[in-house]
Amino acid sequence: MMKTETTKQRILTEAIKLFAKEGYEAVSVDQIAKAVGIKAPSLYKHYKNKRDIFDSILQVMEQRDGENAAACSLPEGTAEAMPEAYERSSIEDLITFSKQQFRYWAEDDFASAFRKMLTVEQYRSEEMNHLYHQYLGAGPLKYVADLLSSQAEALAFYGPMYLLYSVYDDAEDKASVCALLDTHLERWRK
Repeated sequence: MMKTETTKQRILTEAIKLFAKEGYEAVSVDQIAKAVGIKAPSLYKHYKNKRDIFDSILQVMEQRDGENAAACSLPEGTAEAMPEAYERSSIEDLITFSKQQFRYWAEDDFASAFRKMLTVEQYRSEEMNHLYHQYLGAGPLKYVADLLSSQAEALAFYGPMYLLYSVYDDAEDKASVCALLDTHLERWRK
């Protein structure tokens, strides 16, 4: 049986789509409610305000990131907090995780809209700039550097992946972008 999305989940889904297209500040609660097909007072039964919606989106992304890392046998915390877990991680686990994460951030509607929102909003808000770098810039680079024990190696590993997010969004043949990433990551396997 197919699981149907609850009103609360639909609010998050429609909000992130609007935030990705229009920007966080430009979207009103009324617009979100209209996109969901409800009135604003009904939306307030689920969320206190637009910020509460945004905070819930962040919680979803944090949860999914942790689940994705755990599914690939990679540590969910920092190297300082989990040194043994970082030592046990393999390049194979990192490659598997990176392929999965790229497809997740590029192809999953929710994650892709979140990524696009952060890309647009990073220039408008200090908070969004911080979140952009946490999720797509310095955060992943530091994570990979901790796993590989080298910032230079992390840049060589993650840099092309970071670039390919932008290439993917504009590509007519999205499968070829994924193939480029796979080729890049397979070189690390050798």
